[in-house]
Order: sequence, then structure tokens, then C-alpha cells
Amino acid sequence: MAGPAEEAIAAFHRWNVDGFNQRDTEMQVANMHFPHVRLGPGNEFQRWETADDFRAQQEGLTSRLQAEGWDHTSTLSVEAVQAGEDKVHLAIRQSRQHSDGSEYNGFDTLWVFTKLEGRWGVQFRSSFLANAAQGASGNS
Repeated sequence: MAGPAEEAIAAFHRWNVDGFNQRDTEMQVANMHFPHVRLGPGNEFQRWETADDFRAQQEGLTSRLQAEGWDHTSTLSVEAVQAGEDKVHLAIRQSRQHSDGSEYNGFDTLWVFTKLEGRWGVQFRSSFLANAAQGASGNS
């Protein structure tokens, strides 16, 4: 049986690979908890009270990603830096890439996963992402 760190990392990969990269909002939501908070550029907090709040911003994010030439986001490293039975902190290095695999934006991010009602989901993110696509959506 996997421990909390492995379960949180698996939830992260589902969120990123199966959700974000496929632009599958429902997969992202399935690996999140709400309210969901992100500390983004300018140290400004973004907060989504419900999954519907998050869903409402995804179409705009997809348009911004396409405008910057995004094809996918690769995870270069993910490490559980702290883990308890119901909370795990993941230090992650992400790489936004064009279709040829070239990186145009690399950044570090910290994600906090919580286990609520028997399910792991990200509930807090703090990112050093700085580019046009993050906009008000605060993704990845």
C-alpha cells in the first residue's frame, strides 16, 4: 500500500498529465479540494471557493496557453518535502514546452495536498510562474 507521499504525488501527476496537459478540467477538479488557494505572481492570493469557480476560468486559460505556443507542461522533478497522514507538501520543478519539446518557461512551485473524505487533492499552491498565460486563472 502506498504511503501519503506516494498518493499525493500520484494525484499531482493525474492533475498535471491527465488533467492540465489534456485540458481536462474535470480531471483537474477530481484531484483538487475546495476552497482552493494559490499564491501567485506579485504575492497575490487567488481563491476558488468551489469547483465551478475553477471551471469558469479554464476556457480563458486554454486560449492564453495557445497564444503563447504552449503544447504541454513537463514535470522535471517532484519531491515530497514534508508528509503526514493527511497532508503532504510537494516541491515541484515544471517546464512549459512547445510541441518540439523546447522549454520556454521553467519554474518552481510548492503544492500542498490534503486528504479529505478519503481522497487526496491539491488545496494550496505557491508558484514562481511568470508569463502571460497564468493570468487570472492561476494554473500550474
